[in-house]
Amino acid sequence: MKYWLFKSEPSTWSWDDQVAKGDAGEEWDGVRNYQARNFMREMSIGDKGFFYHSQKEKAVVGTVEIITEAHPDSKTDDERWECVDIKALQRAQTPVTLDQIKADERLTEMVLVNNSRLSVQPVTPEEWRVVCDLAGLKG
Repeated sequence: MKYWLFKSEPSTWSWDDQVAKGDAGEEWDGVRNYQARNFMREMSIGDKGFFYHSQKEKAVVGTVEIITEAHPDSKTDDERWECVDIKALQRAQTPVTLDQIKADERLTEMVLVNNSRLSVQPVTPEEWRVVCDLAGLKG
């Protein structure tokens, strides 16, 4: 199993929007960055991810599960762009802020710390464990 992080502006697509989709989940569409798209191509059904609110909140607010492998993004006719579908799993008991992540020496190599603009990014198993612990989530 691999771990990921999905960033979204809550004014565009929030954790509550994701939860409202239930087990049917939703496409993680609209990604127009090749590196982020390529990460989605590496995902497998059952992989887990953090749901991260960007903009003002800047925090991990929950976990999601990948429920489809990469497929054409339905929001465009441009076949270069693909996406996966995700469903919400758990709400963070305590959101984990970017400042907390940056301050934790165990997370200094996390992609979020070093490339915070990338909307879809990998997370190592150790980073997953640490952030889950900080958030009060079952890993």
